[in-house]
Amino acid sequence: MAQVADPAAAAAVGGVPHGTRDVDARRAARRETLRLLLRKPGFVIGTAIVLVWVVCAIGGRSIAPFDPLATNGAFAHAGPGADGWNFILGTDRLGRDVLSRVIVGARDVLIVAPVSAVLGVVLGTFFGLLMGYYRGIVDDVLSRVVEAFLALPVTLVALLALVVLGPSKRTVIGVVGILFAPIVARTVRAAVLSERDLDYVQAAKLSGESGPYIMVREILPNVVGPIIVELTVRIGYAIFTIATLSFLGAGLQPPAPDWGLMIVEEYSQIIQGYWWPVLFPSIAIASIVIAANLIADALQSVLSR
Repeated sequence: MAQVADPAAAAAVGGVPHGTRDVDARRAARRETLRLLLRKPGFVIGTAIVLVWVVCAIGGRSIAPFDPLATNGAFAHAGPGADGWNFILGTDRLGRDVLSRVIVGARDVLIVAPVSAVLGVVLGTFFGLLMGYYRGIVDDVLSRVVEAFLALPVTLVALLALVVLGPSKRTVIGVVGILFAPIVARTVRAAVLSERDLDYVQAAKLSGESGPYIMVREILPNVVGPIIVELTVRIGYAIFTIATLSFLGAGLQPPAPDWGLMIVEEYSQIIQGYWWPVLFPSIAIASIVIAANLIADALQSVLSR
């Protein structure tokens, strides 16, 4: 009586199971991608800047020299280096340490902006897959909805929504994420359209796989590159959008050490010579937005190879 071959041995070629070889191949691909990224100066610089702000966000009050909410009328609008360099970046109109507020303010930025960007990318990827794969009436209807949203100014719509719903972290995340979803959906749709007629998709259809299975297990892994790039870009836009909403009074509310809020509280004082409470949070916003764009450019150049 013939013995049944071991499935694991039958799947092996040269003594190495296919599953193991696939895992090794994916690991090698990830190592090669990382090696190429590390050769990009923009990626290294952008990552270093982000890591600095991540440390500030994690450390928060423990590394800030002063309580960011503590006021001190005796040192109101003290310039950088005041009081024997105890106030390295100076103080604001209430005598609050600018450096401490910038450090602690990084936490809200690095929570609200990435979460809202992830929400937008998840929603956009879902709708982009549907639009690109099914085409027909599904694509027509969703495309009209996406185009309608794209015609609206993001900041204005977000401002109106927050005025109606009330400003809070959850509301800001939800509004910004939903407004970013149509932009991501259009990008994912274009990527799916270039994949849906390829041989591996047709083979999956002929084998009887369902549409959702093909979208998630076959097409999605092959369009993950544009999605990752879109995520990094959206994080940069989210930071800028959230700072703008705070500046317009619809974001986080006082006395939160929010970068945008710090600017709106002090920008009218610039003409009186008090520039430092505005300059340093502005530099913080610019640095992290630029860092996100540097990382996005590097990812796009590597993943599009």
